[in-house]
This record gives sequence, structure tokens and C-alpha cells, in this order.
Amino acid sequence: MKLPTLVVSLTALSTSAFAQLPTTKILTVDVAQTIAQEAMARCRADGYKVTVLVVDGLNAPKAMVRDDGATASTAEVAKMKATATMLYNRPSGPATPPPPGTVNPPATIPGTINAQGGVPIKVGDATIGAVAVSGAPGGDKDAACANAGIAKAAGQLK
Repeated sequence: MKLPTLVVSLTALSTSAFAQLPTTKILTVDVAQTIAQEAMARCRADGYKVTVLVVDGLNAPKAMVRDDGATASTAEVAKMKATATMLYNRPSGPATPPPPGTVNPPATIPGTINAQGGVPIKVGDATIGAVAVSGAPGGDKDAACANAGIAKAAGQLK
């Protein structure tokens, strides 16, 4: 009689443990704005007119700023960098940079671009969004601004 009671009790406990929803982190508007503003500040300090786009885990825009003098195309390129970052779950651009003087291969997925400047926003190993910068004279400079934005919010990304 004790064994059936034990089995029923263990089954009930294991079922209730699996019935709980997982807890996830989300990118808040406040954190997204902090990242965008700091990325913009870094690019401005370096003399670059850029657009900064921060997207959430669904690749939906959370914050965007386009500096005075940044061309309209920088907003589109930032969106393509953010999309590439979210799809591949890594910084945008080639997985292995080509040799100096060589052009990056074209993007293989419509709506993405194979250029540096998009960086995942992570909490531990979980990607909760991305920041993408476009307009600096080189993707490495865009990426440096994006990383500065994430570094500013590092204390909030826990």
C-alpha cells in the first residue's frame, strides 16, 4: 500500500515542477534607451554621425536614435545588422573576417547584411536583444560604439 502512495506522490510533485513557466529576462525600454544613448555618445565623441537601433528578443525595435547629419540609409542598414545579429545569435558581419582588402561576401538571407556593427545583448548565455550601429566609416567602428552602449548597461543586464 505504501508503494502506490509513494508513486502517486512523486508523480504529482514532478508534474507540478514541469507545469511552472520558465522565468526569462526581457530587454526593458529603460535599458534599451541607455544602450542607444551611450552608443550614440561614443560615436559622436569619435566624430561619427550614426543611427543606433536597439531591438528586443523578437527583433522588434525598442529604441532608435539617428544623429543629426546621419543619412536615412543608416536606419535601414542598422535594421539589417540587428536582424542578422538576432538570426545568427552572434555579432553581425562575417563569421571569420576576410583578408584585408577583400570585400565581405554578400548576405545570404534577405533583410540582413554581412557587415559589422550589430552586437547581441545578453543576460548570461541568453540573448535578449541586439544593438546595431550604422554610419561610422567602417563596421569595426560601428561595433565599438555598439559595445560601448552594452558596457554602459552591463550592471542592468544581470
